[in-house]
Amino acid sequence: MAPGQVPIVVLKEGTSETKGNQAQRNNITAAKTIAEIVRTSLGPRGMDKMLVDTLGDVTITNDGATILKEIDVQHPAAKMMVEISKSVDNEVGDGTTSTVVLAGSLLERAEELITKNVHPTVVVDGFKKAAQKAIDTLKDIAMKVDPVDKAFLSKIARTSMASKMVAADSKELADMVVSAVLAVAEKSGDQYKVDVDNIKVEKKAGGGIHDTKFIHGIVLDKEVVHGGMPKRIENAKIALVNAALEIEKTEMSAEIRISDPHQMQQFIDEENRMLKAMVDKIAAAGANVLLCQKGIDDIAQHYLAKAGILAVRRIKESDMYKLSRATGARVINNLDELTANDLGYAKLVEERKVETDKWVFVEECKNPKSVSILVRGGSQRVVDEAERSVHDAIMAVKDVVEYPYVLVGGGAPEALASLKLREWAATLSGREQLAAEKFADGIETIPLALAENAGMDPLDTQAQLRSKSSTGKARYGIDVLNGKVADLAAKDIYEPLAVKEQVINAATEAACMILRIDEVIAASKSKDMPKPGGGHGGGSMGGSDMDM
Repeated sequence: MAPGQVPIVVLKEGTSETKGNQAQRNNITAAKTIAEIVRTSLGPRGMDKMLVDTLGDVTITNDGATILKEIDVQHPAAKMMVEISKSVDNEVGDGTTSTVVLAGSLLERAEELITKNVHPTVVVDGFKKAAQKAIDTLKDIAMKVDPVDKAFLSKIARTSMASKMVAADSKELADMVVSAVLAVAEKSGDQYKVDVDNIKVEKKAGGGIHDTKFIHGIVLDKEVVHGGMPKRIENAKIALVNAALEIEKTEMSAEIRISDPHQMQQFIDEENRMLKAMVDKIAAAGANVLLCQKGIDDIAQHYLAKAGILAVRRIKESDMYKLSRATGARVINNLDELTANDLGYAKLVEERKVETDKWVFVEECKNPKSVSILVRGGSQRVVDEAERSVHDAIMAVKDVVEYPYVLVGGGAPEALASLKLREWAATLSGREQLAAEKFADGIETIPLALAENAGMDPLDTQAQLRSKSSTGKARYGIDVLNGKVADLAAKDIYEPLAVKEQVINAATEAACMILRIDEVIAASKSKDMPKPGGGHGGGSMGGSDMDM
């Protein structure tokens, strides 16, 4: 440095900086590592992962999104892979593993091009065009189906569950899932809309997976409040009340002065009379079941029991909304306004013992717009995994009801799409052609990963797949259970087009985003973090007041 020159410090001390090829290689390696973790859990022959968190809680699953959610990922590029699996899970619910595997595979192929000095921007452009082409190809080969055809929707649900632990019971579960989704589907114009929140999935260890029940109504994990109340009511007229059956404290601080004991007695009697008046209003409206979001006073419980009303208290707000949709009752905030018109109907309300807990079942509501599935299983781990499988199946069926196009599963559409992409790539000129070919290789990874997980030889499988796909029909994929390439439409293996589109879009976007990064600047983690709110003495407090 020349004398007299002062060094310029641009970045804070301790900041680490990785540039150029090194940064790209690090990011790609991190993302590929994440893809490697879930690759072995793809498909019906995929292996499960056991994840142990910091508290020692164990999760056993092969659901891509769950695996990545439970791992504590540090590297920023790896975090992006976790994000895409989450977003695919929220959007379409299935295909989370495929997305991550595809993104990892695209990055691997891109790395080969970058080492040959193809600029990342060229690769990104090629990938984006190829992704669009792949989606167009899938749309061409997709089959339109009837969105309310139970038999076909059941095939979709079964395919979704085939790769999960509940595969053996998938037939019964699939029928429940389809019934649940169709119960809450609402028609608007020519299309259907499904709000998955209206399907309540409750889980409880005990019994076997085959003990899972579909309930035309709602299951409440609460018990009846008073021992003297009836535990079973048929033809229930249900009042949903969002007000406490208790004597409310005054808003202001009030005091009552009592000069002789009679006044004390009058005071207690008056409280009793007020509580009895509340119960009388409920009975007068003709209700024989009271479901309350707030508390119920002991004396009110006594009067309710005398009136033969079954009552449950402190129900979650989300459950109150579902109960309202299921029974047709209106949620009342003021008891004075309760009338017979506000009551809901269920054929049966009953308290039952579920393992060690008592739960209340509100069953057989007429055309309920909110329903429940009570998942059972041998142990807590099994029930957790069964619940995840049911959730994925519900989402897959919902996708088809809302967007009624399906493809054959088992890697068949990917095999055909990669073939069409190679033909299309030959018409391109320049380096984009290389990127498009690599994209075709990348998308072929999904059927190959399925084959590897089933113990098949990847090279033979690839050769067979390519020759079968050249017939132009997207029917030939990996028959995982028999370990060969076969016609999967004959085996009723179907997947929603919505899931495939989302998988390709999400994976391509994540891969392109990671490829575009050529520099990583990481701030140093400071040893002593300043306490929140402090830091600048009194001055900062004054400032924060100004902003309020």
